[in-house]
Amino acid sequence: MAREPWLRALLLPWLCGLLAQGTQGLRAAGFRAGLSRSASARPAALLLRRLGEHVRRLPGSAGDPGPREGWLQQPLDPFNASDGRTFLQRYWVNDRHWAGQDRPVFLHLGGEGSLGPGSVMTGHPAALAPAWGALIIGLEHRFYGLSVPAGGLGLAQLRYLSSRHASWVCFGGSYAGALAAWARLKLPHLVAAAVASSAPVRATLDFAEYNAVVSRSLASPVVGGSPQCLAAVSAAFEQVERRLRAGGAARAALRTELGACGSLSHAEDRAELLEALQALVGGTVQYDGQAGAPLGVRQLCGLLLEGAHNGSHPESYRGLRQAAQVVRHSLGQRCLSFSRARTVNQLRASAPPESGVGDRQWLYQTCTEFGFYVTCEDPGCPFSQLPALASHLELCEQVFGLSASSVARAVAQTNAYYGAQAPGASRVLFVNGDTDPWQVLSVTRPTGPSEAALLIPGASHCADMAPERPSDPASLRQGRRSILRQLQAWLGQAQEERQVGVPA
Repeated sequence: MAREPWLRALLLPWLCGLLAQGTQGLRAAGFRAGLSRSASARPAALLLRRLGEHVRRLPGSAGDPGPREGWLQQPLDPFNASDGRTFLQRYWVNDRHWAGQDRPVFLHLGGEGSLGPGSVMTGHPAALAPAWGALIIGLEHRFYGLSVPAGGLGLAQLRYLSSRHASWVCFGGSYAGALAAWARLKLPHLVAAAVASSAPVRATLDFAEYNAVVSRSLASPVVGGSPQCLAAVSAAFEQVERRLRAGGAARAALRTELGACGSLSHAEDRAELLEALQALVGGTVQYDGQAGAPLGVRQLCGLLLEGAHNGSHPESYRGLRQAAQVVRHSLGQRCLSFSRARTVNQLRASAPPESGVGDRQWLYQTCTEFGFYVTCEDPGCPFSQLPALASHLELCEQVFGLSASSVARAVAQTNAYYGAQAPGASRVLFVNGDTDPWQVLSVTRPTGPSEAALLIPGASHCADMAPERPSDPASLRQGRRSILRQLQAWLGQAQEERQVGVPA
């Protein structure tokens, strides 16, 4: 009798989806799935999400027929057997290298956004599949992309969007990376091993550490930064704040030069612009060196320092303005920021979205599980002191009616349930880049032989999962080889255990 294939999780910070056909392909792979999707919060989060989508838009090969697509009929509430309600969840299958039922399944779980067929055709999982004769499956996160309940995204539906629903089987990077680790932790009988790339397993209300890593990277010559560059960033933000305070013509010029589509007459709209500018700089560090990133640290620093040998306000601001233009052009966006009122109204919309962006869903998950609110209230932060944590928490109240105290409790409950940075899972490899701001919420030091960690020097967010390029630094190439060796050991161990009937 043919054995069921054994599973292994790979993480990618991606969004996925599939169409057509029935569920036989996944059922034959021997797993159940139910994933969740999220929404975004403020302009900084919105811009960071757009940058991430742009970077992760993995193209297929020319003339490639593409993977098989399908839909799964999933229970809306997998934890309540008496609830018969369902929704459809997209997936893709790449079986061109699959060598049979006794070979592994690489499951690429989508994160907080839509997924695409590139999830099973390109990147590190696809590069590893031929050597193992592996089947590759890309599964879109529940309630993201097109995997949305027919009733829309009202609070009655969103109650079934959580990492616990999602890790009912899931693998990926970034938030999806955390899901991969948690799937192995909670479902070891289904998941043989997990690779958790850039996985923020520690929820946190105030994510001030994000900007601390951004500052360190901007000052680091290793990635093209310098202390002068960091000083120029501070000078540019000071110039923006000065013009905002001046009002009148100076403030009006900012709207045109930076692409602020809010009036800037209200303090909350000015905070939206400042936060979007923070996200621009932070996103440059987060996705440094990756294909599709509008700017890298070296390019940003070049703009900021061009003609400004002393990091002077006018020249540094001019560089920030040019950077904003580059990013808006690359993303095809006319506006860098909007009014707070418009942001709130958009996030309140519960109708099924026409696009798979997932901003409302991700905001809901941050309000009910994770926090992850990037702040700059520390005196050493080189950016604006706005917005404060209270401004982020106010959005949870405005959109979902959730109080600040309930958000704080939810963050604490998430860490208690999963173990934060000490999850205690076996056969999980945490992979991070040391320039990625999210690595401070992940596991960067091994906690035992079965909970390993790899910190790649000079690598950015989920860089290990991207398709290999000739320009990849030696440290990243070495990191991928280390991932391969660890997987070879763990998957060999898992196969031996199955042969002798040892529990996972």
